[in-house]
Amino acid sequence: MIKASATHIVGGEMIYDDLGAGKYRITLKIYRDCNSMAPFNGIGNGSPAYLSVYDAAQNEIGLFDIGSPTVTSVPPAINNPCILTPNTVCVEQGVYTYTLNLLPVTGGYDVIYQVNNRNVTILNIVNPGSIGSTYYTHIPGPEAAATNSSPRFTNLPPIFICNSLKFTFNHSATDPDGDQLVYSICAPYQGMDPCCGSLFNTPTSGPNCISPPATCPTINPAPPYPAVIFQSPYTSSYPIASNPAFSINPTTGVFSGTPNMNGQWVFNICIQEFRNNVLLNTHYRDFQVNVVTCSVTVQSVIKDPPSQCMGNTFTFGNQSVGGTAYNWDFGDPATNGDTSHVVSPNYTYADTGTYVVTLIANPGKPCADTSQKTICVYPPMSIDMQPIADQCLKGNAFNFNITGSYLPQTTFQWNFTSSASPSTSTLSNPGTVTYTNSGTYIIKVKAKQFNCRDSITDTIRVIGRPIAKINNLPTALCDPATVAFSNGSSSDLPVNYYWHFSNGNNSTAYEPVEIFTPAGVYGVTLTVVTDSICKDTSIVSINNVTVSPRPKAGFTFSPQVTTIFDPQITVNSNASYDVLYWQYQFGDGTSSSFPFEYHIYQEYGDYLIEQTVTNKYGCTDKLEQVVKILPEYRFWAPNAFTPDENLLNDYFLPIVIGAVDYDFEIFDRWGERVFKTNDTKKGWNGFYKGERCKQDVYAWRITFKNVVSQKDEIHYGHVTLLRNE
Repeated sequence: MIKASATHIVGGEMIYDDLGAGKYRITLKIYRDCNSMAPFNGIGNGSPAYLSVYDAAQNEIGLFDIGSPTVTSVPPAINNPCILTPNTVCVEQGVYTYTLNLLPVTGGYDVIYQVNNRNVTILNIVNPGSIGSTYYTHIPGPEAAATNSSPRFTNLPPIFICNSLKFTFNHSATDPDGDQLVYSICAPYQGMDPCCGSLFNTPTSGPNCISPPATCPTINPAPPYPAVIFQSPYTSSYPIASNPAFSINPTTGVFSGTPNMNGQWVFNICIQEFRNNVLLNTHYRDFQVNVVTCSVTVQSVIKDPPSQCMGNTFTFGNQSVGGTAYNWDFGDPATNGDTSHVVSPNYTYADTGTYVVTLIANPGKPCADTSQKTICVYPPMSIDMQPIADQCLKGNAFNFNITGSYLPQTTFQWNFTSSASPSTSTLSNPGTVTYTNSGTYIIKVKAKQFNCRDSITDTIRVIGRPIAKINNLPTALCDPATVAFSNGSSSDLPVNYYWHFSNGNNSTAYEPVEIFTPAGVYGVTLTVVTDSICKDTSIVSINNVTVSPRPKAGFTFSPQVTTIFDPQITVNSNASYDVLYWQYQFGDGTSSSFPFEYHIYQEYGDYLIEQTVTNKYGCTDKLEQVVKILPEYRFWAPNAFTPDENLLNDYFLPIVIGAVDYDFEIFDRWGERVFKTNDTKKGWNGFYKGERCKQDVYAWRITFKNVVSQKDEIHYGHVTLLRNE
């Protein structure tokens, strides 16, 4: 057997006829690209065409070989002699007929046929060559309908449509039972695994088969089936690139739109079949249409009028292609003189109304084209609004006036926003519209005169009242209190500021600085005044600016000058009586909170003593004085030490007072340095490089600068290291 893969199937549908006594004639229509190398299933040595049948519980009823199809060519659906049919588009229809014997069963039956591939060049779905197609129908059970035959389309599907030309096609169907039919555009279904050419095949790899299954199916699966995935921006309801988009009349089945991109597009036309308002079945036709560039010899096109509200006189635009003569009929029933042969004529209608205008390009010639357009004749309408001046919030009341050209029958719909009272109006010139809050508001008005529409959007401004505000003042103020006032006032207009202080001073600054003294309670008043458009005043007062008394710092100390040999001083407070807390800083990093204190300095120098005192109001005062600790000089070096770690004479440490730039070195008898330091308080412990030095006599040398004489000195000597061991 030659196993063919139907890689160029372009659509299909399944129809059934109830023949009575449980017999149903199944008609399967499959559409194939003529350029395909693969034949229809069931022809020659190709794979058989199999139908699968399931009951409502998805029990398999059987698998049926439906034989060979009757093959015919599908003619172009555009039967217009003025459009040249492209010779690159060719579609064949294969029609299979098979009779099934099915006993009546609740829920009915599903009849399924699947193929494995679509054209890889389809533009509107994802992976078109790898998803296949499913065609199936549902036969309702006796509880839904005693007998029923499916609807069937009247016309063969279009195999091509012309890019940029409006296309209209009648997808209507007939129903043998007279059921109600509802039409829609819907999504096609995916089908058989692309690795399997048909049922019972051996899986094969290929460009559309990435992961072959272990085996191919031996029966078509039961529903439901996944829909194809559309490539953005296309959807099941917008399957073809078009403007205006394709749509279908749900009652008549008329399908129309204007494609705007060449290519292959797959879509589905669904027919819902209702009887007594009960849905019996959904019939569909899955089909691929080719959008191509057509050669149009003649096309009649009436240009859209710029507006429906132009008055009774129209100038008709002619956008026809290939025409040399024209016949216009303006559709005016009041006269027989409503015709013209001018390319772009003018016509004046006697009355307003709706008229159907007909244009024939090349009338009476073999290749003529006719188009029609419905126009509405209405009186001109154009509205405008008089400018609205800004108003103050206080006492605002807006009046709105419409100007322009319109009839008394014109209706209006105003929207003043929810902040207005009233918020809407249907008057032509509404008045006394008030606003409760300041701000800028968008005003909209829509006018309707017959089918004519016009609208205006404008803004109005409601100016708010000024608001005087003094931002929060410091909670603790001490005499004398320097206050930098923070102005929190707001205004929609320029303002003047007037400050008045209860100490008798005034200011016109935005944020003045004022000094309050002596201690007491003060008041502040801020007056904000607007002088332009809306004259208004706002006043705010604060009457509790409390300035507390400040304590007086004071202290004595003695001696005021001393030496490092006697570095103790005595500090006594003589601050004001209202002091609760004292704090001393002695200038050497130490402090005290006692009013009377003794303090000893560890180094000579000039030290700043700082006293800070605080009273019960949290007010403070500070006083600073300098104490002088004069330097003294002393030098003495012992001649022996015993580093036996008994805490007695364990270090060799000369006594040095009043020295800077200190350098202390010790050497053994061979001249090797065993110790060095620049710290006058650090001595030698008798170790060198982590090892104990032996008992012996060692030489030392010390250099420094004498802080009293300000002279450099150098001292030499010997020290004996003794071991009590």
